Amino acid sequence: MELDAKIPSGPIEKKWEKHQFDMELVNPANKRKYKVIMVGTGLAGGSAAATMGELGYDVHCFTFHDSPRRAHSIAAQGGINAAKNYQGDGDSIYRLFYDTVKGGDFRSREANVYRLAQLSLNIIDQAVAQGVPFAREYGGLLANRSFGGAQVSRTFYARGQTGQQLLLGCYQALERQVAEGRVTMYNRHEMLDIIVIDGQARGIVTRHLVTGKIEAHMADAVILGTGGYSNVFFLSTNAKGCNVTASWRATKRGAGFANPCFTQIHPTCIPQSGEYQSKLTLMSESLRNDGRIWVPKKAGDDRPPHQIPDSERDYYLERLYPAFGNLTPRDIASRRAKEMVDAGHGVGPRKNGVYLDFRDAIGRMGKDGVSERYGNLFQMYAKITGEDPYEVPMRIYPAPHYTMGGLWVDYNLMTTVPGLFAIGEANFSDHGANRLGASALMQGLADGYFVIPLTIGNYLADGPQGGVDENHPAARDAVREVTEMQERLLAVNGSRSVDSFHMELGRLMWNHCGMSRNEADLKEALQKIPELRERYWKEVRVPGSGADLNQSLEKAGRVADFLEFAEIMCWDALTRDESCGAHYREEHTTAEGEARRDDENFAHGAVWEFRGVGEEPVRHREELTFEYVPLSQRSYK
Repeated sequence: MELDAKIPSGPIEKKWEKHQFDMELVNPANKRKYKVIMVGTGLAGGSAAATMGELGYDVHCFTFHDSPRRAHSIAAQGGINAAKNYQGDGDSIYRLFYDTVKGGDFRSREANVYRLAQLSLNIIDQAVAQGVPFAREYGGLLANRSFGGAQVSRTFYARGQTGQQLLLGCYQALERQVAEGRVTMYNRHEMLDIIVIDGQARGIVTRHLVTGKIEAHMADAVILGTGGYSNVFFLSTNAKGCNVTASWRATKRGAGFANPCFTQIHPTCIPQSGEYQSKLTLMSESLRNDGRIWVPKKAGDDRPPHQIPDSERDYYLERLYPAFGNLTPRDIASRRAKEMVDAGHGVGPRKNGVYLDFRDAIGRMGKDGVSERYGNLFQMYAKITGEDPYEVPMRIYPAPHYTMGGLWVDYNLMTTVPGLFAIGEANFSDHGANRLGASALMQGLADGYFVIPLTIGNYLADGPQGGVDENHPAARDAVREVTEMQERLLAVNGSRSVDSFHMELGRLMWNHCGMSRNEADLKEALQKIPELRERYWKEVRVPGSGADLNQSLEKAGRVADFLEFAEIMCWDALTRDESCGAHYREEHTTAEGEARRDDENFAHGAVWEFRGVGEEPVRHREELTFEYVPLSQRSYK
């Protein structure tokens, strides 16, 4: 597997500008001759499809939702970063670049991160032009707030609905292209395979989720904007439909999968309230701007929070990290919360949370002021917990969230399979080992609006054009293989539900490859996962047929992929014998309990090559260099 990142030469601030000039172009009259498949309609996929349609390409856009507006991007709450420096507090493109590289614990590609910081300025202008209702200051200027890992206010927001509002803007742009006839939408279609012909991605296989029809769709290039894989843990902040299937089946067709163990744990999730839960609910990180995080100093203290005086409270983030306080990066805030709960300081009925308290903020700016910033989040919390966060502190605890791992891509966002691109959370991203808050929306829209529409032209100018259809032997073989897997799942006719296996896998992954990892646990997981997978194919029960709507069959295929993919996650965590960002190996910690990197041996991206189910995958390396942000121990004190 060849890993050529195709990073342009020259000073970092000029690389993207130079690359745009050096890329080959497709003239407007020729663009309509090229057919591009876009899988996914979230912020990355929807913005890419809309922009490519605007440019004149023949875009065929697929989503397993009933509408693009159902994409999981809608769940993003807190905001989107951009280095506009409206506050005049010292922000800049370079500072955003620096914070992102440092926040990712020096495990990202500098050139990509700098481009992201540059394009952040364009994203806000694009969104405002679309009518996205960002919050504004009294005088009419766009408002900003701060997020974890930064000491400046650079996060643009629309109350706690930023993802939803950005997606609506993107959706309007997409639907305009649908009306113009340049984008063809395929709702309720799930992608189940990649069709590779002569080493190039030339199409996909889909199943229509209502009729059950399995068919091939051919094109000149394929783009995946299919999100992340935190549902491998069963309980996560992701929508239940989020899965690894598109990325994993691309991996099985030859695409390298990078850094799968880099899975982010978000510190402000509502704690689990019972074993019956199927997912967890996120509270936006923006709440850490004004909320203060604390636990009782005395372990096992059962008093209601209002009866515990300040002298008996441990505002532990403010104590440990005075420079950043409650705005430490997510990986650090999450680990410290876990430490407090594990040490007996947990709060709530199950003792599985810490407090996020707005008492002081309400005293400072009044209830109306807090409501203006966070009202819909407070309303959501009250509905879920039955507690009024204006009167009692919220309870929060870390949970699986964004995934920094994904399909390896070069500077052009192309995978190791020519003609197959990955954007947004589906690629191994610009976030390194830990994503700073408010940067997922930034990356998805940068990739979709401003990067892939240009770089795909560079590929198509020399790439294939037409010449294959759905009757090509590779297409027929891929359809047959998908059909056979579906029939095999239906034929097992065991006694256990798909969800019961998913839940068992999730517990295994959370306990062995979750917030903290160690060699013994990871080796144990690598023994247990194949055993669980074997039982799955003997004991799972998938009722119904494949000839119509069958949501159990949909889930069964996704869980089958998780049972294969989980193994590569554990291989990645085991072989990365260091701690960095969200990858916290217990054997590698500082005296103060912080992650201790090993830059001499692990300053690289790990890219995994699939060699067969149950076979040990092959590990490749993309070496990382840091010319502009010198390697150093992260400190937020």
